[in-house]
Parts: sequence; C-alpha cells; structure tokens
Amino acid sequence: MQHILTPHARVLEPFVWWEGAFTEQELNMLQGKAKDAASPALVGLGNGGGVDPSIRRSDVAWLHNTQDTQWDFEKLAQVISSLNTQYYGFDLSGFGEPLQLTNYDHTSNGMYGWHQDYGASVSRKLSMVVQLTDPADYEGGNLQVLTTGQAQTVRKQRGLIAVFPSYVLHQVTPVTQGNRQSLVAWVSGPAFK
Repeated sequence: MQHILTPHARVLEPFVWWEGAFTEQELNMLQGKAKDAASPALVGLGNGGGVDPSIRRSDVAWLHNTQDTQWDFEKLAQVISSLNTQYYGFDLSGFGEPLQLTNYDHTSNGMYGWHQDYGASVSRKLSMVVQLTDPADYEGGNLQVLTTGQAQTVRKQRGLIAVFPSYVLHQVTPVTQGNRQSLVAWVSGPAFK
C-alpha cells in the first residue's frame, strides 16, 4: 500500500500574545528606563535613516545583552520559543539587535505610523512588543496590526507581550493623554525563502 503525504498548511496568526512573563518589579524597572529615553526615534534603514515626525514621534533607549540585562533577554527568548513553536514555525537564530525601550509622550502626540520592521543588517522575522504602562495612565497609543485589510487593536494590558511576523504592517496611534512606554524586540533568523 502506498501512502500519499499531503502538505500541512499552516495558517499564520497575524498576532499572538503572552501574559505574566514579567513581575511588577521588572516592569517598573523597564518602564523607568523607557521614561528616561532621550534619543529621538529614527525611521528608515541604515545610513539613510533620520527623524521624521510625520511618521514617528517618540524617544528611544537601547538595552544591550549584558550581565545586568541578560534576564530580560532570557525571559523574552522563552516566550518567543513557545509562541514560535505553537504558531509560526519560523527558523530563528535569536536576538540580533539590542532591545528598544520607547517613550510616546502626549505633548507631541507620540505615535508611529503604519510600518514593517525591516532590519538594516539582520533578517527580522518576529517582532515583540511589551506594554510597560498601565492602560489607566494614558489614552490613545493603541498598538494596531493590519490583518486582511483591517486594523486589529491589541488589548491594552500592562505586561502583555504581543508577537507578530516582522513583515506585518502595524502602528501605534497618537497618544492623547499621559505617556506610553514599551519594550520592543526583534527575533532574527535566516532570510525567508
């Protein structure tokens, strides 16, 4: 008897999420660092990048993988390993870049218009956004992911980690009251084929 193998079609989720990875103390520490972010966020790749407030209005700081921050990278690696196995099945190699701490300030209507997370020197495959701010402390600042032509808003919850393929269009709507802080990570791997 001959067995015919049929290909398994994987339906990729536009975004998935994880709760409870960080303690309140860890979220407070990360949020404090994001509040102190002082470098204007850039748009564009490589040497062609620059500040463009019509596309992005926020400040950023960077967390490099050091002995003091290794715990953060390890927690995110555990989350991404589980979610990638369950939902995406991408060939991943790890974090090829530092983590980005972002502060969106209401005084400038902090935002980031529709974009994809292309990497300048690495092949970003999955994007992770950790919400650091309590939703009661700000208005606006919705993380939205474009799915089949419609924008879906990710639930606002402190500590929630949203994960989506880096090629998916997404945005942060303008913050109208308070400030919103987040941590963003990109997981890289061999280029898609």
